[in-house]
Amino acid sequence: MPPYRVILALAAVLALTASAPVRADVQPGDVITKADADKVKDMVSPGTFWCVQHGLPMKIVATKAIPWTKAYREATEKYSGQVKIGADGLKLESYVAGQPFPTIDSADKLAPIKIMQNFNFRPSNYDDLDLRNFDADTGPISDDRPIQVERHFLIDHFRRLRYVGRLYTDPRPEIENKDGFEFKETLHPLIEPFDLKGVGFTYYRYLDPAKQDDSWLYLPSLRRVRRLSTAQRSDALFGQDTDQDSYGGYAGQIAWMDWKLLGEKEVLGAFHTTAFPTKWADGSADWGFDGEWEKRHAYIMEGTSKLPQYAYSKRVLFIDKEIWENPYSDMYDRAGQLWKVWINNWSFKKEAFPGASIKYDEETALLPSIVMVDIQLQHATRASLPSARFPGEAGFYVHQGAKEGTVEDQFTIAELIGSGH
Repeated sequence: MPPYRVILALAAVLALTASAPVRADVQPGDVITKADADKVKDMVSPGTFWCVQHGLPMKIVATKAIPWTKAYREATEKYSGQVKIGADGLKLESYVAGQPFPTIDSADKLAPIKIMQNFNFRPSNYDDLDLRNFDADTGPISDDRPIQVERHFLIDHFRRLRYVGRLYTDPRPEIENKDGFEFKETLHPLIEPFDLKGVGFTYYRYLDPAKQDDSWLYLPSLRRVRRLSTAQRSDALFGQDTDQDSYGGYAGQIAWMDWKLLGEKEVLGAFHTTAFPTKWADGSADWGFDGEWEKRHAYIMEGTSKLPQYAYSKRVLFIDKEIWENPYSDMYDRAGQLWKVWINNWSFKKEAFPGASIKYDEETALLPSIVMVDIQLQHATRASLPSARFPGEAGFYVHQGAKEGTVEDQFTIAELIGSGH
């Protein structure tokens, strides 16, 4: 080949190489700041990327496996073969415990609902939970100054009691109930701020996908209990950014969304944070946690509400394919614009910290902190679970049942009112 043709061919190769997109990547030991946020753009949700651009730090660590508990693994092997989706395309039939669908074909038309049922009955679920003494700050955020705290919340208890799929606390595998509960949850009472002292929520989730949640809000100042509709579970209350359906990334009824599998990809998630209580980032990024992030494989799920008064047009969840928790989820407004992001800061340990009062035989899901950011208003709510104001508090009391007071009597309206007095 004549020399000038060799030069032209080489130039063409170099031009193609220069124009080809290069996927950014990170390695253990990297520390990502807003100065090099583009490195993680393709590895996080759009909402999380916005947070990194505005200071959320990421310490990259090696990926670590999150094993299923022995009981969950054995239940999956024993019962999953009999589980199926009902004729309505929603109802889970013949479920007892463990993971409903350990094998999913993404080409299956029922794959989206099967993925969401796996998320609903994920390995990290608790038979019962008492989360104690946690707090939250809410206020505007800026690149120029720390979060301007408008309100500080302190909550006494968040409790959950599951009626089905129970593996660790008797009665197992279910608590018999004629009303068909899947679980009950309650958050009460608020201790701070003063004007909300005694406020609380109680809500019931049913196994029947056609039955909406029962939710109640107690307001001591009015001396009344207010009934909330399923759509109102998406409403933020008391000046903060979180809503009941966003707890954990998504806590709504699966049947009240139309689900779509958008794809699978490698993402970054905070699943092995070391700080407990949480460590908040420095300076103007103190609305976010300072934690460790690792590469994970996730499903990307889009949920569109069937409820006309629902606050969000859609939610996009990133669901980890190993432990089936979500590192973050994005919420979009009714015009289809990115509105909010919920970010989880997970830890899987046998004890919250060395010497904690509660110890577990196997690694258990703990959640030292969460962040929810209103991107449009540049407003954030950060929660420390538990609050650093209580040294030595384990925060999470998991699978303790009656030993720690997580019994059915805690989930009544009478208890909601009584604790608020």
